[in-house]
Amino acid sequence: MINTRPKAIWRACRCWITHGNPESCDIEVRSQRLARALAWCFGLIMLAVLVQIGRLQMFPSENLRKHAPQTSTLRQEIAFRGSIRDRRGRTLATSRVGYRMFVDPQWCDDVNTIAADIGQLLGIDPIAIDRLIQKRLDTRYVRVLPFLTDAQIEVVRQASLKGVGLEPVLMRHRTGGDLAAAIVGTVRQDGTGLTGAEQRFEGLLTGSAGSLRYLRDVQRRALWVQPVDYSASTAGEDVFLSIDLEIQRIAFEELTATVEAVNAGGGHLLVVDPQTGELLAAVDVIRHREDFEDYTTDEERETDPALGRMRCATDMYEPGSTFKPYVWAAAIDAGVVTADEVFDLQQGSFILGRRRIRDAHPYDEYPFDMVLIKSSNIGMAQAAVRMSHDQMRDAILSFGFGTSTESGFLGEMPGIVTSVNSERKWTEYTQASVSFGQEIAVTPLQMVRAFCAFARDGTLPRLRLTCAAPGISDGLLLPAQSWNRAGLGNERRAVLEQRAIAESIALQTRHVLRRVMLEGTGRAANEGARYSMFAKSGTPQMPDRVNGGYHQDRYVPSFIAGAPFDLPRVVVLCVIEDPDKRIGHYGGSLCGPVVRNVVNRTLEYMGVPSDLVEGTGGLTAAEADRETELMSRAD
Repeated sequence: MINTRPKAIWRACRCWITHGNPESCDIEVRSQRLARALAWCFGLIMLAVLVQIGRLQMFPSENLRKHAPQTSTLRQEIAFRGSIRDRRGRTLATSRVGYRMFVDPQWCDDVNTIAADIGQLLGIDPIAIDRLIQKRLDTRYVRVLPFLTDAQIEVVRQASLKGVGLEPVLMRHRTGGDLAAAIVGTVRQDGTGLTGAEQRFEGLLTGSAGSLRYLRDVQRRALWVQPVDYSASTAGEDVFLSIDLEIQRIAFEELTATVEAVNAGGGHLLVVDPQTGELLAAVDVIRHREDFEDYTTDEERETDPALGRMRCATDMYEPGSTFKPYVWAAAIDAGVVTADEVFDLQQGSFILGRRRIRDAHPYDEYPFDMVLIKSSNIGMAQAAVRMSHDQMRDAILSFGFGTSTESGFLGEMPGIVTSVNSERKWTEYTQASVSFGQEIAVTPLQMVRAFCAFARDGTLPRLRLTCAAPGISDGLLLPAQSWNRAGLGNERRAVLEQRAIAESIALQTRHVLRRVMLEGTGRAANEGARYSMFAKSGTPQMPDRVNGGYHQDRYVPSFIAGAPFDLPRVVVLCVIEDPDKRIGHYGGSLCGPVVRNVVNRTLEYMGVPSDLVEGTGGLTAAEADRETELMSRAD
């Protein structure tokens, strides 16, 4: 049958003219159709391959990721941790770039011998390194050595072991040594704060790490970096502590020399600026003795001084007679006694209720100011029982005892003050005991803060571990965490001062404490003094932790003082723990000279001129004139 369609007729004619045979034209048509079909199939296959390649590039499976080479590299840029400095800018802790070693098991020529090569190269045991590598053979990163010395770094670089790399990492150094180690603290291996100021100010010290991502070739050479793939690191802020490294050194030298000299089990020494509350020095010592039971222990400190607890804030003790000024001032402030009222001290032995109270020396009659000057337990107890239990306890709380000083030290204890409503209630026995520093537990930090009330206007400063901002008035202080190198920061607020006693009572008590140096238990410390000090000593017996009660021949003497008298610049507390009684144990003669030496050296270092007149036996000009006037009247 003949096809009569025009296209078919035209194609038949073309084939006749070209080939002379219509059947050849049919073969060509079929070939073209086959070629087109094959082309379509090939195109679809290629499209499927391209789709699969794209899918594998964009969404590879977990198994493929393990074997596929990376085409880009992400490099972290180290953010330097802020430095810790003292109040004058001296560096106490800072960071530098060090290196740690890692191994890429996939890149090593022989992963089974790489540990031996490293051990031979650095002269270390390869077994521990091999164990680390064998546990993670399917990874590209195995950290084998945390920190390398400069010599080790040079050796590794020259060896060029395949699969062994050096990674930059921050290393923290305490440039101030162990002198203020417990205050500064230390960091973990990852660089975050672990103890001390390193942990306390972690938020300020920590910077923000940067990053760089770039495309690389098979030889790991950088090919291209997009601007958006780079972010710069931001260093952490420097923190300025209130500690003065030189005053810290002075305190450490004086305390350790005395602890060694009297064969003591330890001691504390604090130096505070009473006007700002800044802690200028904080030293504590633990000493092990072969022939004595250890007064206290701190295993972490033996590992690293920066790991030890800050005992000035964490360890409590009974203050003994150094607590009497607070009760004396409270009794005057309450109006239950006057400074010139005479007390019958019963020749050193007095029965209060069913309890016998004794004095170290037999006294007959003394006015109340001499009760404090001569440190009479009997006179203090007689005055204390005139106050109600609530009056007495509230007065003690107003001096800050029983609450944390919020100084910034981690683990600070609030002390122990018996509650009126507790199972062991505040009794008449408690009333008498607390008046001379028993049946109450305090920290050295609480003692110096409370004593600052006598060096000020009767108010308590907020103890600070950070440097007060320059130009800020005494009544306006910054929170401990907000003063740093950048300045005042966003937070600036007034700290409400806690009033302990009236200003007039504070000044009156300061005058009586000055007389302690001239007429009482501070006379030994006044010899050689270059500044007028007002002070109080104490020689409490050491509690018997096994049998209860107190040891009869073991003591915890202390001495606390402020200077100079007219405008106090420092308050210093020294506590010696369990000295050898055969050498000395009284607070006035043992701890007093330590405080005197610290006051002399510290105020001279601060540029404070001496206010004592030479040749007068440690008197100020006003005191010398008064002494001369009294002598002339006597004549």
